Amino acid sequence: MSRMPLLHRASLALSIAARAWRTPVCFGTNGIIAQPDGTVVLVRHRYMPGLCFPGGGVGAGEPPQEAVLRELKEEVGLLHAGAVELFGLYTRKVGWTTNVIALYRVSGGEIRFKPSLEISEITCADPHAPPPATSPATRRRLAELTGAAPVSPYW
Repeated sequence: MSRMPLLHRASLALSIAARAWRTPVCFGTNGIIAQPDGTVVLVRHRYMPGLCFPGGGVGAGEPPQEAVLRELKEEVGLLHAGAVELFGLYTRKVGWTTNVIALYRVSGGEIRFKPSLEISEITCADPHAPPPATSPATRRRLAELTGAAPVSPYW
């Protein structure tokens, strides 16, 4: 495989930078941690209302599957995980930025939660009957997970 000439690489880098300036994208990831009893882990952030899946931003150059595991470790104390499978890729508009979210299903995960500055509590919820405080987007994803709704490309 030949190496890309320096001028071509510089041109590509400038093109990508210009596109990012015109249409910025923020890449995030969330995890559906399935418990042995069929429930899923939801978190309550201190800075936003409602219960939602744990997750967060993907770092520059970070693979999304590694990002979700890092975020789950930080937010809910994930000690280890079994299978990690991409469930869906979603998009939403936030201001002038496009937010792309990779949602993963994580099975066989063991957690040891401790409240933090970011997460005040977690709950294990029945995906068929989520708690009233569950955010609308999380409710939509749970309906997709249980087969009660088709998978949408929009968060």
